[in-house]
Amino acid sequence: MKKFVMAAVSGTLAGVLVTTQVAGPLLAQESAQKTNVYEQLDLFGDIFERIRAQYVEEVDEKKLIEAAINGMLTSLDPHSSYLPPQDAADMRMQTRGEFGGLGIEVTQEEGFIKVVSPMDGTPAQAAGIESGDFITHVNGESLLGLSLDEAVEMMRGPVGSEIILTVVREGKTEPFDVSIIRDTIKLTAARVRREGDSVVARITTFNDQTYPNVEEGLKKAIEEAGGLDKINGVVLDLRNNPGGLLTQAIRISDAFLESGEIVSTRGRNPEDGDRYNATPGDLIEGKPIVVLINGGSASASEIVSGALKDHHRAIVVGTKSFGKGSVQTVMPLRGDGAMRLTTARYYTPSGRSIQNLGVSPDIVVEQPRRPMAEEEDTKTNARRTRSEADLRGTLSNDSLTEDEIKQIEEDRAKAEEAAKLREEDFQLAYALDLLKGLSVAGRQ
Repeated sequence: MKKFVMAAVSGTLAGVLVTTQVAGPLLAQESAQKTNVYEQLDLFGDIFERIRAQYVEEVDEKKLIEAAINGMLTSLDPHSSYLPPQDAADMRMQTRGEFGGLGIEVTQEEGFIKVVSPMDGTPAQAAGIESGDFITHVNGESLLGLSLDEAVEMMRGPVGSEIILTVVREGKTEPFDVSIIRDTIKLTAARVRREGDSVVARITTFNDQTYPNVEEGLKKAIEEAGGLDKINGVVLDLRNNPGGLLTQAIRISDAFLESGEIVSTRGRNPEDGDRYNATPGDLIEGKPIVVLINGGSASASEIVSGALKDHHRAIVVGTKSFGKGSVQTVMPLRGDGAMRLTTARYYTPSGRSIQNLGVSPDIVVEQPRRPMAEEEDTKTNARRTRSEADLRGTLSNDSLTEDEIKQIEEDRAKAEEAAKLREEDFQLAYALDLLKGLSVAGRQ
């Protein structure tokens, strides 16, 4: 006890000595900084009054102030912004899984509006909008020079109305127009289905429904298969998933990890950092996992794929993810508006930030572009080859029973279905083949 008291007193004395020596300059510096800030605020007030009194047209004072606030926030980074009351309400609705619009997640890159990803089952996806597209015009009006929120506002409109987006896409020499009919976007955060002996969990966003959808879907799929021992593993499809709630990313990661760190966040001050750890329990009891990602997988998707990769719990397949490694906190403001402010960076369990780098897949698998109709017809015709069984009067197979022949035909049908899937979704087919290989290797 005496040692503790002495240490505390010594620290206090040292603090007093240092304060005595530097208090003068520090106080003077702080006073100068405050004076400078107040001068800048006075300057803002002067400019505001000049605009209000002398601008060529009468201005909406509220909109002017909102624009100034938003300009202050958007100057920080592409993800910080001011949300007017209606935008704040729309965002709260989106996290609950239903909102109106086109169904695309966008960001701003060097002044241009870039598509992070189209959402599954939405008008944007149906119209052919792709991750990485740049939107230059809305109904013929240029978006250049607008803030991200202003551009998004131009894309909003009544359900059932048409919007024309002008798109610039890598590999296309000229911009082209895409017509989309606005609709109410109802997101099912996750859909779980069986593909042969595997289970595919397609997660489109991380909202309040995500973990319940995955948990319930996995349980149902496993029961339909006849038990966990009847499946060879799970594909977590996070392609074109723009992210969402950090809490849901943690819960999904925790669903397949028994222990260890999932993600850590570090803010401006060291004491603001947090670490999130897995709790015991694995929904599939150690069965193999393949995670599918691409350039449209961002934020919460990268937390999940990064955590499962670092713990060697999953093999990550696809292409490099988007690279958004920051955390935004939505802070309610007076007047029902809100401020979305970047407050931290997040780090994978290995301590690595994915900001601007993304998560690199263990196995790079590109998704081939769909062939033109003429090419598809050529491939279909090429597959229509005749075999011995097609010949008239051919000999029968006398070495197999009818049950054995039936089993061979069923296995062949499964293989042909898998081949068909490779043409429709090569990356998913690759993931399923990989699970099958891991399952076979595990039985050796």
